[in-house]
Amino acid sequence: MEKITDLTARLASPIAARQGCTLWDVEYVKEAGTWYLRVLLDKEGGVDILDCEAVSRELSDRLDELDPIEGSYTLEVGSAGAERALKRPEDFARFLGSPVLVKLYRAQDGGKEFPGVLKDYDASTGAITVALGDQTRTFEKKDVALCRLRVVF
Repeated sequence: MEKITDLTARLASPIAARQGCTLWDVEYVKEAGTWYLRVLLDKEGGVDILDCEAVSRELSDRLDELDPIEGSYTLEVGSAGAERALKRPEDFARFLGSPVLVKLYRAQDGGKEFPGVLKDYDASTGAITVALGDQTRTFEKKDVALCRLRVVF
C-alpha cells in the first residue's frame, strides 16, 4: 500500500506544476491531537497565497475522490519558506555554499545547534560538512535531527 505522503506527492506534483510551482515536501504529522497533511511548495520568485489556494482546492478535490486517509485531518498548502529543511540529496546539492543551521539529537562539544555554511554532502552516507567560522566540521546522518537553510541579515 502506498504511503499517504507518497500518494499525496504523486497527486500534488502535477497540480503544483500547472500553477508554476514545484513540490518541495509532503508531511503527514499529528500535532496536539490533530492530523495535518502539509504540502510545501517552491517557486522562482516565491510562492504566494493564490498559488497555495489553487493547489489546495484541486488537491483537496482529488483527495476527496480517492479518500485515502481514514479519519479526519487538516490539509495545509504553503510555501517551503526561506528557512526550509533540507532532506533529499538534491536539496543539499542545490544549496551548497548556503548558510544552514544543523541541529543535533545530542550535544557535541557543548552544543546541539551549529550555524554555518554548507560545504559538502555525501549522498552515500548522508554526512553533512559545514564551515563553522574558520573550521570545517562533518556531521554524521545518525546525529543530525535537522538541517535547514538559515537567513542571514
